[in-house]
Amino acid sequence: MPPTDTNGSNRTLERAAAILDAVGRSSASASELSRRTGLSVSTAHRLALQLAEYGFLRRVDNGAFRLGDRFVRSALENVGMSVLTDLRDQTGETAQLWVRRGDERVCLLSVDSQQELRATIPPGARLPLPQGSSGRLLAADEEALAELAATGYVESVGIRTPGLGSISAPVQTGEGIIAAVCLAMPLAHVTHSPGKDHGDKVIQAAKRIAQAIGP
Repeated sequence: MPPTDTNGSNRTLERAAAILDAVGRSSASASELSRRTGLSVSTAHRLALQLAEYGFLRRVDNGAFRLGDRFVRSALENVGMSVLTDLRDQTGETAQLWVRRGDERVCLLSVDSQQELRATIPPGARLPLPQGSSGRLLAADEEALAELAATGYVESVGIRTPGLGSISAPVQTGEGIIAAVCLAMPLAHVTHSPGKDHGDKVIQAAKRIAQAIGP
């Protein structure tokens, strides 16, 4: 008797879960996924490609598969909130976490300053690249990368929004820059420059998130 639609769906879900469990340990080629899951190479490869289409997996340069943006985003959100809250409390300014999505950057998290005069932007907001310090960093423009190499952060002073400044530092893993921690503030609060005032704290916050996520 042929399987019902429900049984067929369950079988597909079981196979997809097996693929995700296998990739969760480390990146894997289709043949390695086949070995880890017991599926045929063709089935493992087909399912991995489908999971990549929906962001559950990501294909890297050598053709292997890794966990995708959906999982990275969840991990960033889980780790990031406490780190951003600490950064906000240390500096008194708004702390944000940004990721790149195509030609835009998306605000995953924002912990607003508790001061009456503050910079603020809601989670989910999208801004075009390369606007702002996070935009320049995530777009990897040449000047931003040079600034990053020299100081460990990228700074913006009244460029995107007059009267506001920001510093951004990269959340960097073995996959490269996966996000940017940004501290945004009214320039009226700045003593020397955004970077000189708070750059070291932003760098440390970004490193804390990267270390918590893993290699």
